[in-house]
Amino acid sequence: MKVSIPTPLHSYTRASVVEAKGATVAELLFDLERRYPGIRFRMIDEQDAIRPHMRIFVNRERIADLDESLAPDDEVQILQALSGG
Repeated sequence: MKVSIPTPLHSYTRASVVEAKGATVAELLFDLERRYPGIRFRMIDEQDAIRPHMRIFVNRERIADLDESLAPDDEVQILQALSGG
C-alpha cells in the first residue's frame, strides 16, 4: 500500500511516498522499519505509542490505535508537527 512520508523523515526513505505492507498499522510500521532502519523510532516511543508530534491517517481518518486493521488498497499518511521560531 502507499504510505506518504513527512519531509523530516525523507532522510530515511529518500522519497515522499513509499510502498509497505501489513495487516495492521503496527505491522506496516515494522515493514517500514525493515526497509528503512531507524524510521519507526522517530514515530513510535518506547511504550509502543505514537509519539505526540506524529499523526497517522488511514484513508484520511486519523488513527490512534496501532492495532487498526489495514487493507491492501488503503492509503496511509504519516504527518509530523513542526515547531520552531
